[in-house]
Amino acid sequence: MIFGAPLLAASVLVPLLMAVSCLSARFRARVLSLLVFAPWPALLAAVIVKEERFAFLPPPFRLTLVMDRPGAILLGGAALLWSAAGAYAAATMRRDPAAPRFAVWWLMTLAGSLGLFVVGDVVTFYLLFTLASLSAYGLIIHEETEPARRAGVIYVVLALVAEAVLLIALVMLAAGHPDANPQIRDVVALLPDSPMRAGIVALFILGFALKMGLVPLHVWLPLAHPAAPAPASAVLSGVVVKAGVIGLIRFLPFESGQALGGGVLVAAGLLTAFYGAAIGITQPRPKTVLAYSTVSQMGLLAVLLGVGLATADADATLLTAYYAVHHTLVKGALFLGIGILAAAGGARCRLVFVPMALLALSLGGMPLTSGALAKLAVKPMLGSGLLAAAMTLAGVGSTALMTHFLLLVAEGKPAVPPPAAQWLPWLAVAIASLIIPWSLYPAVSGETLASLLHPAALWKTTWPLLLGIAAAFLAHRLPRLRGSVPEGDIVVLALAGVPAVLRLSEGIERADAWLRRWPVAGLWLLGLAILLGGIMAMRV
Repeated sequence: MIFGAPLLAASVLVPLLMAVSCLSARFRARVLSLLVFAPWPALLAAVIVKEERFAFLPPPFRLTLVMDRPGAILLGGAALLWSAAGAYAAATMRRDPAAPRFAVWWLMTLAGSLGLFVVGDVVTFYLLFTLASLSAYGLIIHEETEPARRAGVIYVVLALVAEAVLLIALVMLAAGHPDANPQIRDVVALLPDSPMRAGIVALFILGFALKMGLVPLHVWLPLAHPAAPAPASAVLSGVVVKAGVIGLIRFLPFESGQALGGGVLVAAGLLTAFYGAAIGITQPRPKTVLAYSTVSQMGLLAVLLGVGLATADADATLLTAYYAVHHTLVKGALFLGIGILAAAGGARCRLVFVPMALLALSLGGMPLTSGALAKLAVKPMLGSGLLAAAMTLAGVGSTALMTHFLLLVAEGKPAVPPPAAQWLPWLAVAIASLIIPWSLYPAVSGETLASLLHPAALWKTTWPLLLGIAAAFLAHRLPRLRGSVPEGDIVVLALAGVPAVLRLSEGIERADAWLRRWPVAGLWLLGLAILLGGIMAMRV
């Protein structure tokens, strides 16, 4: 396709050029209103570019961009959410004096996260992963509150650990390949014959599990999401965590399979799914509940990838991408809706609350919603044994958690009608979360849409929903349960009692203060660090 290569390149270059243009004071003053347009090349590419591969620059600096079915699904959903959240940010942050700085971090995170879905070579993947990870720190600490700073410290420490682990895995993976910057598909094809295959797979699982937030590496999620502004929370939960998902899709050997690595992913995923639901239902703040819901949902995605890896089922990547885009759109809409309800007065703003209730329950698999379609699509690969039963119980937990979320939101004050500039972007994502999964379902599952109306299919998604709602109402009658586990759970103890963690926190806060004083120098240093990391990977 003649426009394929330019569109894929523009998906990354447009937001990067916009971020660089913020060095101009005139552009910086207007950049907030332009955020909505930054992801449009990526959205257009996801819709019209077919499965293709494009190479730019000669070796050894060859940059490769790829469009395949899992990448297109994830790219389209992510770009749509980034655009809507950008419009929401423009409507709600116009009077914020720090909005231009927020926009720069936003654009860099956007470029990195969208680029990960289309990049096809090892070095560029690492560079974009680093860009997305480090830039997201600026979104988390934007409001400069004490909780935001604490969340930022924990996030950036775990992000740096993930990058170090990933760099080691990439060097080990590419060590036997003659190219300085090999294609991801080429080195993954050699992985089954590598004497280091077990260690490489283990490092990939660890590095990407940190980004996804699998237990016990989840602690940044319930701290970062409540601290960040609503549009940042939407993209952090809806898109940024998917960097771990696309990483596992790209670098694990699904064609040949690996039983041990698949088993580890399944076990970690189930633990994460149940842990996120159990801890989330004790939380008193809606945004924290949504954060623990993301933890739980990432566990479900890990199970799907683990099953595919254990059984050498390459189709698991497509089904996982389909499940993930459902989560991207629904969770993004829920975070944006929380921001609207906080300003409008809570649940009495029925224009927002009623659709949010449908979105929330769709995460538990409410019949005929995107959640039900996602669960029905992946059900055949799970079989009918203990694993299928465990995933059904995890769905019950998701429903209970989201019912708890709705009960918290319902404790609202008299409503004030929200401005159209706020609720229109949210409504666009909410509608897309219903339409896109329905349009993709036949191609992904191989079933017709009429099969969704069969009584057996409806009952498969109805009884876990009813059980989860009942469990949530039962838990809500136990007042001691609410607030019994602090936000961030296990990491709170470390922050309180380990001197090394406190010293590290103080050091990061000093570095953050310096970056705020000299932002241009900070941007140059970030770019230099990413470039040096890529050069190291190529030289090794």
